[in-house]
Amino acid sequence: MNKTGDVDVVILGAGINGAGLFRDLCAQGVSCLIVDKGDFGSGTSAAPSRLIHGGLKYLETGEFGLVAQSTLERNLLLKNAPHYVSPLPTIIPIFSWSKGMWAALRTLLGSTSAPRSRGAVLIKIGLTIYDFYGSRHRVMPRHRLVGRRRALSEIPALTRSIVATGIYYDAKISHPERLVLELITDGLAANALAAAANYTTLVSSSNGVLTFQSKGGGQSKDGGRSENGAVFAVRPKLVVNAAGPWIDDVNASLGAPSKMIGGTKGSHILLKHDELVRSLAGRMLYFEADDSRICLVYDYLGLALVGSTDIQADNPDTVRCEPQEIDYLLESVRALMPGMTFGRDQIVYAYSGIRPLPASDASVPGLISRDHSAPVVEPEGSRPFPIISLVGGKWTTFRGFAEEVADTVLDRLGRGRKVTTRSMPIGGGKGFPTEPAARTAWLADARSASGADERRLDQLLSRYGTKALPIARHQSSGNEDRLLGASDYRTSEIDYIVRNEFVEHLADIVMRRTTLAIGGSLTMSDLKQIAAIAGRVLNWGPQQISEELDAAVAQLSDRNLVRL
Repeated sequence: MNKTGDVDVVILGAGINGAGLFRDLCAQGVSCLIVDKGDFGSGTSAAPSRLIHGGLKYLETGEFGLVAQSTLERNLLLKNAPHYVSPLPTIIPIFSWSKGMWAALRTLLGSTSAPRSRGAVLIKIGLTIYDFYGSRHRVMPRHRLVGRRRALSEIPALTRSIVATGIYYDAKISHPERLVLELITDGLAANALAAAANYTTLVSSSNGVLTFQSKGGGQSKDGGRSENGAVFAVRPKLVVNAAGPWIDDVNASLGAPSKMIGGTKGSHILLKHDELVRSLAGRMLYFEADDSRICLVYDYLGLALVGSTDIQADNPDTVRCEPQEIDYLLESVRALMPGMTFGRDQIVYAYSGIRPLPASDASVPGLISRDHSAPVVEPEGSRPFPIISLVGGKWTTFRGFAEEVADTVLDRLGRGRKVTTRSMPIGGGKGFPTEPAARTAWLADARSASGADERRLDQLLSRYGTKALPIARHQSSGNEDRLLGASDYRTSEIDYIVRNEFVEHLADIVMRRTTLAIGGSLTMSDLKQIAAIAGRVLNWGPQQISEELDAAVAQLSDRNLVRL
């Protein structure tokens, strides 16, 4: 941005869709500002099932274009973000051979009721079509069906009522919040005219000027931070509303009231259940609950992630996993695996988010389209800039969605596309060694460059991709380079994160920059030690450190069911 405050594009909302668009526009040389009222990736983008998938169930509603795009983007992410995205073999329990055919046909033709008890024939047809759509840039095996005897021998705890299982491949993402951050930092690195600010609110919109107040310190390409609490104004040529479930609120504040969003709530729980994790052996169970909703369970960081609910809801500021949702998820997995016990005492983390789906009158939330759109509100009255709202979409398709919107933006700015993001690596995915020999070579080189031992470097490589090297080199001012609890994070690692990754609050560190909270390894002693590190770097006094601790503990306890 230049000194007059003029900027080509302002993006309001730094979730996955906003961050993906920011990186794309920055790569095209567009001057761009992205802001978020909270932390980057702290809203809906922090509450997915942590899957990168082609959307097998979208075949039932005839959304073949969405499946085609989703499977392509899944395959591209496996190549562009291999440090965080990896293949996930998936098992579908099958309870009949031929049921569900007519119900599926009715749904395909527009019925508002979802099919029940999908049989082997129907699943075979669906998986065959799914493989066809996933053939572009294919990186994973095709599906197969497995008989009852073999299926039960591999997972003995499964209900004996199955007749077979289907096995196919999708993918999972280990650090979705960090991927959002990497998209933003990639954009900043690509364009000196770019800027990003978290904890920044839109104060006013008048005569083409947007005024913001930053509660934190914004950051630009050179790592410089703006003054805490600063007020600044910009004059954009175009505004993109990427606020997800808050889209209608943001449009109202821009003087363009809308009713675009009709979200649904999705909740997940993570269980400390070693027996279940061992039986899954790296596979996901993708199954139909008693009410025909699709549920899933798979190993995430050594825990069993169980999800998700799908309930109509519209208040993202108060969303949390409610007791009845916990009961539903536990009962669903209990019915699938009667050979194991499940209880609330196994829950180490829970989370919930509002999917920013388009407004719909569908009677079944699961039938609301997960496709995306980008409606434009043209300039009007004292508002000289158009507003493009990013409605719907899913984690997997963020790059393709961003590309579509970026092309629209470029066309309106009278510019052409310079580069494509189709084969552009993300963050620590650049130069990531995917083969064992390449990994061994990278670790040897990194050991020479940093002096760190290879076991530690291997851990950092899995956690940050090739961004691990500067973290391994970083030394904090603390005497003991380890956290006091059982965590395998180091104090120098936390110090690096606070200094370089837009940290404003303690919760940013434990919930989004690391997996300390969701992974179930966070202790109160670790939290206090992390707060002390952040306080030293960010000049927090004793009172602010105490307030940050209280706020983090309250959020983790009330909304995430974490027992420290």
